[in-house]
Amino acid sequence: EQAINKFKEVFGEDAEVFFTLTGTASNVLSIRAFTKPFNSVLCTDVSHINIDECGAPENIAGIKLVQIKSADGKLNPKMIAPHLGVIGNEHHSQPRLISITQTTEVGTVYTYNELKELTEFAHNNGLYVHMDGARLANAASYLNLSLKKLTYDAGIDVLSFGGTKNGMMIGEAVIIFNRESNRNFIDSFKYIRKQSMQLLSKMRYISSQFIAYFENDLWLKNAEHANKMAQYLSNKLLEFYPDIEIMYKIEGNAVFVKIPERILDELKKDFYFYIWDNNGPVIRLMSSFETNRSDIDNLVSRLKQLL
Repeated sequence: EQAINKFKEVFGEDAEVFFTLTGTASNVLSIRAFTKPFNSVLCTDVSHINIDECGAPENIAGIKLVQIKSADGKLNPKMIAPHLGVIGNEHHSQPRLISITQTTEVGTVYTYNELKELTEFAHNNGLYVHMDGARLANAASYLNLSLKKLTYDAGIDVLSFGGTKNGMMIGEAVIIFNRESNRNFIDSFKYIRKQSMQLLSKMRYISSQFIAYFENDLWLKNAEHANKMAQYLSNKLLEFYPDIEIMYKIEGNAVFVKIPERILDELKKDFYFYIWDNNGPVIRLMSSFETNRSDIDNLVSRLKQLL
């Protein structure tokens, strides 16, 4: 109850909170709550639900993911509109939910106006909007806006709110915003969570972390530091251009860089990173609440040796 009250302080009184174990579970249960098996979910081609959840949304919710190619990881009404012509056609999966990620999988951020435009378009067309907020804290820090402003005020219907990407040990939360159109989903979610094996007998060990997470804006301090370190890293990498090229705007705590293939194996011996695209290759460098400048300076020093 104390943790739920914290959520309501941050997201508003209309935030109905359900704790889960993982980000994938939060996303999948959010989708399942708002859809039926004949529905489709519109998302980007690089979205986590499309690429990194092992088909869980399709398997567990029974829906169809419709991926929309995006250059910057974001969706907008013009990109979605062509996919709504099938509404009412019994031969096609019926669009029901738009799923977006904040910050996106490539480190970019939706502005408040972009979110508002998207949710108004969705609601006017009978659709709902889910936000994968695994790194929502980083977006709030970058935009200098509250979590409530970027979710409830922006018209988001259901949010997967992340903790482990910003300092927590384990645990996530699903927030369904209590609007008239969402009441049925709120009433049924607790049964969906139990049926999907996401209700712990000692859920207090998950929820209690959020009390500390929100206390004295720890969530924001962690995100601010991570974002600053990403900016510091990107500024350092600029000196290596054109050998190293930054691929996307730095708006969160992710830096995507194209590096010469000849240095990839040597770099992997000293540093852990994710290969985002083998063509290039493009690697993803992430900063966190515990990254410090010396970590980045060590990477930069090694790059100078290899280049």
